[in-house]
Amino acid sequence: MCYAIPGNVKSIANNLITIDYFGEERKARNDFYNLRVGDYVYAQGGFVVQKIDEKDAEEILDTWKELFFELKETDVRLSKLYNDKPNLDKNFLKIIDRATYGKSISRQEALRLLLSEDPDETDVLHKSANFIRQKFLGNACCVHGIIEFSNICNCLCTYCGINSANTSLKRFSLDHKEILDVVADAVKRFGFKGIVLQSGEDPSHKSEDIIDLVKKIRENSPVFIFLSIGEREEAFYQRAFDAGARAVLFRFETSDQNLYSKLHPHSSLRERIRYLELFKDIGYIIATGSLIGLPGQKAESVINDFMFAKDLGCDMYSFGTFIPHPDTPLSSHDAPNTEYVLKALSVLRLIDPYGKILVTTALESQNPQARRLALMGGANSIMLNLTPKDYVGLYDIYPHRATVDVSVEYQIEDALQLLKSIGRAPTDLGI
Repeated sequence: MCYAIPGNVKSIANNLITIDYFGEERKARNDFYNLRVGDYVYAQGGFVVQKIDEKDAEEILDTWKELFFELKETDVRLSKLYNDKPNLDKNFLKIIDRATYGKSISRQEALRLLLSEDPDETDVLHKSANFIRQKFLGNACCVHGIIEFSNICNCLCTYCGINSANTSLKRFSLDHKEILDVVADAVKRFGFKGIVLQSGEDPSHKSEDIIDLVKKIRENSPVFIFLSIGEREEAFYQRAFDAGARAVLFRFETSDQNLYSKLHPHSSLRERIRYLELFKDIGYIIATGSLIGLPGQKAESVINDFMFAKDLGCDMYSFGTFIPHPDTPLSSHDAPNTEYVLKALSVLRLIDPYGKILVTTALESQNPQARRLALMGGANSIMLNLTPKDYVGLYDIYPHRATVDVSVEYQIEDALQLLKSIGRAPTDLGI
């Protein structure tokens, strides 16, 4: 199954096109193709990533049509909002009610939701977040593939297992032919339309070489390219965009200046923010976020991180779970419980009804049911790990990762079964 549905171009205004999907219209930016009204395209992340032959498109749409509407019906049924808890706090219900209409909630109101220890309130919070997700975004669920191509890193992040001070870790770095082969397999054999290229901050992969890699991917494989390679010279990111990359996954990790300094002795929060502003100016789709449950992090800080990411105007939220790694300075600290992280993601959905919220692998690693619970609590994006099996276990940013011991085929089958069961279409229709 493809991880996008082909749509028909209904109108064109400069490089912005309107695409029809079974009567639903979405917008997408076209940077790569000469299009006419009536053409068929795949879109991902709000960008056209492939022009497709009309006959091929219609064959795919024939197989999708019935399922498309079945999934929507399931999603609407499962996201219905009802309150069977008559004794809930009135102030809590006022916050929920306002959020379900797409109105902003304040920092203090968001904190009130996150700090709630009432299980009935938490249940209504999750259901409300799912209702809001369905109301404003529909049942589309982004399914991106991630390729971790190097665990070499110059950074000293105190929570990360691949930091440069960890001398017990066996290091690896794929060459560009290996990366191209993995991308081609993901696109041609498995149907991925969005790929994240992720590594530590590895100086052995020169900026010129990465730009050349992006160009070759665009030439050989029609796919939406995310870069997640950390801080590089400013000119690189403009040139990578010109070469065909369209998104960056770049976390700020925490918006708390004091906490950031303790966790990142090699870097500064100001510099991190400067990069995010640069990405926005260039025109990248931005996926960003922080870690939830860091030692010394208060609930106020989590809400501040959410508000900070929203104010940045990011397109996708990637808020992962702190999981202590035995070979880092934070090895003795505890991870947050899964329920707290799930509650936080539901609060994030109320803060931003329109953003894409990623279910991170870290959260899935905590609890085998976390992906389902997060998707039913407002999230609408997942990533599958495409890193070759000989290397995936070496990208050891935290222990016991959920995707290390399973094949790509199993990941895809498992994800599709889950998405079908909750009425989500494994596709990104555009904006």
